[in-house]
Amino acid sequence: MSDLESRVTFTGARKYVLDDELAKIVNISMALEMPLLLKGEPGTGKTMLAHAIAENLKMPLIVLNVKSSMKLIDALYQYDTLTRLNDSRFGDSSRDVSNIEEYIKMGKIGQAFTTDQRTVLLIDEIDKADTDFQDDMLDVLDQMQFDIIEVDKTVRAITRPVILITSNAKKDLSDPFLGRCNFHHIAFPDPKMMRKVIAVHFPDLSSDMAENAIGTFYKLREMDGIEKKPATRELINWIRALDADPDFTAKQLIKGEVPFLGVLFKKSPDYSRAQQQLTRRRMF
Repeated sequence: MSDLESRVTFTGARKYVLDDELAKIVNISMALEMPLLLKGEPGTGKTMLAHAIAENLKMPLIVLNVKSSMKLIDALYQYDTLTRLNDSRFGDSSRDVSNIEEYIKMGKIGQAFTTDQRTVLLIDEIDKADTDFQDDMLDVLDQMQFDIIEVDKTVRAITRPVILITSNAKKDLSDPFLGRCNFHHIAFPDPKMMRKVIAVHFPDLSSDMAENAIGTFYKLREMDGIEKKPATRELINWIRALDADPDFTAKQLIKGEVPFLGVLFKKSPDYSRAQQQLTRRRMF
């Protein structure tokens, strides 16, 4: 690790509210050159943390969105055999068909390894992948190199990326995988932290609107039978909707009048349950 890398410190970003514990684990992971595994329910800011680190440290962000059918090689590189075949058949390309390297395209991990500038590499929703993908990927990230078998070439990382891995905990990760990462669970913000988040996004929002909207939001999250609870991003979009309605006043929320439920609840059963429970509360 170079002296420059050892001095890099993440201190937060313009629209990302950072608590001390999270800041420490991010910075210690960079110092130890270890991937940071982030868990937490959707909407707690796992993905946005990578964007915030890239913004704060002025690094490019490369995002690998993991799919259940993805193979590790797809994240490393792709060999475009179809284009090479077409070039050889029609001969109207400027590429040298005999040079296979001209048909090798780097995947997201390959891009992070081969760029001259240090990057933030976000590997999003690793729990969607199978165990072999997870463990083999960490082998590559440990060694900071991989082989391109078609040209018998080893690609070594020019600079070590800052690596963040997110999981929604839909599937257990293997013990070897967990043992090779630092770990942090991002809890859902409590009302005090949420007020700080909202103040960052809406600096001119009235205190009545902020308090009533946040209070109502947490009551809605606690309703019975809700499968997908509204997250921070839904709250932000909901406040935007409330603020954009010229006929809306913050006092309506105190009376139990909650407009734009569709901004908060994205599943029909959740929307219906919320409507029913709000109606019952207003009746008594």
